Amino acid sequence: MSTEYPSLSEAQARDAADPLRAWRDRFTLPQGVIYLDGNSLGALPKSTAVLMRDATERQWGEGLIRSWNDADWIGAPRRIGDKIAQLIRAAPGEVVVCDSVTVNLYKLMLALLASHPGQGRTILTESGNFPTDLHVAAGVARQHGLSLDAVPREQIADRIGPDTALIVLTHVHYKTGERFDMAGVQALADAHNVPLIWDLSHSVGAVPLDMGGDAARFAVGCGYKYLNGGPGAPGFLYVAGEALEFLGSPIQGWMGHAEPFAMTDGYTPAPGIERFLAGTPPMLSLLALEGGVDLMVEADDAALWHKSQALFDFLAQLMAARCPDLAPITPPRADLRGSHASFSHPHAWPINRALIEAGVIGDFRTPDVLRLGLTPLYLGFADIWHAVDRLAAIMDDGRWQRSEYMAKTKVT
Repeated sequence: MSTEYPSLSEAQARDAADPLRAWRDRFTLPQGVIYLDGNSLGALPKSTAVLMRDATERQWGEGLIRSWNDADWIGAPRRIGDKIAQLIRAAPGEVVVCDSVTVNLYKLMLALLASHPGQGRTILTESGNFPTDLHVAAGVARQHGLSLDAVPREQIADRIGPDTALIVLTHVHYKTGERFDMAGVQALADAHNVPLIWDLSHSVGAVPLDMGGDAARFAVGCGYKYLNGGPGAPGFLYVAGEALEFLGSPIQGWMGHAEPFAMTDGYTPAPGIERFLAGTPPMLSLLALEGGVDLMVEADDAALWHKSQALFDFLAQLMAARCPDLAPITPPRADLRGSHASFSHPHAWPINRALIEAGVIGDFRTPDVLRLGLTPLYLGFADIWHAVDRLAAIMDDGRWQRSEYMAKTKVT
């Protein structure tokens, strides 16, 4: 174990030279709190608070129902989708914001199975994938008389074959932070003519994405993590342009109709990505998400990723020297991981509770993982230094063993 580690003065010097340092002032962050959980719920942009006052007081309060037209509420799902398309390097008209990851995944899975009838009898995914992805995949498999094949990451490539009907993968693993080689896996799927859905929930706004360049055609993602869209923010759904010609949504809601206000009995799907809309858009949630997305579009994603890598390396060096009992499980190579760092310890739960009590908010994932999110827009090197300093003190004095830190809360 190395006893050499960066000093606080070094961290402060790096913050002073950080080209992104001014972004921190554009977020609401409690005094004295170091927030390392933006990978689970992003911080509140100050601009969003202003937008929400306008949305409630002017658009809703004064505009009332007129705002569906006057404030273009009706265009929000596509408008915000086009902004997210910039973040994932998709084309305009290929992303729509609606529903949740769970619902959007269900819609895409059913749409793809319907468009590829009789192709294979197995849905392939990764064991240990985020639970909602596994639950939806299992339900769809059961409904269609298919088998669910959930295998370790290293076996995915070998399992793709003539019996594979559909593949569902999460680009960056929610627990370990491991990242798939999107282009490589997509090429394997394409070689077998198997549709592949990517879950970008821990990728969008965190790591560089190039859906067009990687030939990825289908994806879902959430808005409340790195996009800073607020708790329960709507998700998004991506379908590459050429695929829109043969896919139809299995949930034929009125907002997915070509002319929703024609109020016809029959259903004619909208000609583009809007066909995947279903019910009336949740406008307050959508407008809050738009505030967060606007910030990410404004930011330089190359600079964000550069700083994320630097924060990760800085954290890894400090943790190795000061908290050696917490074992790193996130790949150290930048091209193999996302923007959070995970560590295992048999008592990760009470350690995390003690850390929160000490003013550092990370999070826990069962059974033994402490996750620390690295969000470059509002985190600095001194934040990381102080967070590890407090964590080291908790490990050294053993306070995490106190009974008040042992009880589980409903949300972990």
